[in-house]
Amino acid sequence: MARTHSTRNVVVIGAGPGGLAASILLAKAGVKVTVLERLPRVGGRTSTMAVNGFKFDTGPTFFHYPRILSEILASAGYDIHRELKLVELDPQYRLVFGQGGEMLAMPDVRRVEQAIAKLCPADAQHVRRYLADTRRKLTAFEPFLAQAFSGWRDLAKPDMARLLPILKPWKSLDEELKTYFSDPRVRIGFSFQSKYLGMSPFQCPSLFTILSFLEYEYGVYHPVGGCGAVTTAMARVARELGVDIRLNEPVESLSFRGRRLTGVRTARGDYRPDSMVINADFARAMQRLVPDELRPNWSDRKIAGKRMSCSTFMLYLGVRGVYDKVSHHTIYISKDYPRNVEEIGEKHVLSADPPFYVQNACVTDSTLAPAGMSTIYVLVPVTHRHPNVDWSKERDRYRALALKKLAQIGIEDIESRIVFEKVVTPDDWDHEFELHQGSTFGLAHIWSQMLHLRPRNRFDELEGVYLVGGSTHPGSGLPVIFESARISARLLLEDAGIPLNWNTPAAARDFAEMIPGAA
Repeated sequence: MARTHSTRNVVVIGAGPGGLAASILLAKAGVKVTVLERLPRVGGRTSTMAVNGFKFDTGPTFFHYPRILSEILASAGYDIHRELKLVELDPQYRLVFGQGGEMLAMPDVRRVEQAIAKLCPADAQHVRRYLADTRRKLTAFEPFLAQAFSGWRDLAKPDMARLLPILKPWKSLDEELKTYFSDPRVRIGFSFQSKYLGMSPFQCPSLFTILSFLEYEYGVYHPVGGCGAVTTAMARVARELGVDIRLNEPVESLSFRGRRLTGVRTARGDYRPDSMVINADFARAMQRLVPDELRPNWSDRKIAGKRMSCSTFMLYLGVRGVYDKVSHHTIYISKDYPRNVEEIGEKHVLSADPPFYVQNACVTDSTLAPAGMSTIYVLVPVTHRHPNVDWSKERDRYRALALKKLAQIGIEDIESRIVFEKVVTPDDWDHEFELHQGSTFGLAHIWSQMLHLRPRNRFDELEGVYLVGGSTHPGSGLPVIFESARISARLLLEDAGIPLNWNTPAAARDFAEMIPGAA
């Protein structure tokens, strides 16, 4: 139920992609917006780490489905192609299978079929059927992803009920893909994207076949300067619209009158906003800033009982030379992938043969390193913080294992070439980035934690508080986080009685036109 109150002054906690997108939309509508960011830079996990001439994306490195951000910028009168330089990747990424074989993901169907035929000729015949079926699924479900879910009644609507045969909530992602592909390597090639959500394809809902579809339908891009350049550009746009972004200013406490937000305190002073948007990690923000008794549905006890996504072990390496025969994105799938995902998500132990991802971005973007050098970004999915793993003891061992395994994708003799190195463990994600349990993807995307069962965009527990980010509806991943910002900004403005003055999204360029053979 909408709550009407005067809103001309909004505080946004966190300058991550969701907070920046919400700020742009609110400022365009005439709202005074102040963003309070704990770190000395914008972007949160989607930021740039710059050191000794090297520039690394801190978190996300895949930039796909730019349409939503394009629409948000167009709503405020900006053109994404003027704000960012986007390079379409071809190949989009390379998959290396521990079971044997490789697969290059291509931006057109014919070449995708040829790549899959090298692994399993029979499966190549079903690629177009998979794409056609998933295109229908996305078309049917996309309007629901773009709206708020305020309760179970939203699920009972006839239009939603008609989606059930398409969404097949009783199936996992892998089970759904078995109706198209018999080779487990091919299925992994269309389901490893569940790791964008911190999930296993054997547990992730079948809805998320849309993730790989989006890559093949709309392409995978590299923003020159890295994904941190995206949030830098968004912050520039926000400031031009009048948003006051204050860095190095963590929020210390919130004050309430009953359930109504009345104030925000930092070390620099007190703020009295009409409304607030929280872009900080949901679980951590609730536990630190909101008294337990004010959030009965999301109390500390209930948060402790929620399922969190996995974490990541990271290596950020500045090296001499460029590995010019290694793809921009490479994913290594270990021989016993089902065992790996069980070790990560169920047993909470470290794998001896872990899957991993490597970004070798300098083959595309020379601006990321000094001349004659390059950046190597290594991500190993691991359990979130758990008593089974002591990272003070495992850190160096796992570093050595990760470096050794890079040879399996063609990155050899790397240790002798390292001139800069930073290691990040789940403990660091917890302490440095304030992520609950070091979970880099927030609440897991299982059916019992989706739609109205996620923290809602208009946060029901409190008055005047709205949520954006990966742990609220619709979920994780940059395009989805941008959508959460659009939903929450719209709700806030509607509740305040402020008319939307966003330009029609038709002003945004349709990226589908850029992909030959996508139809």
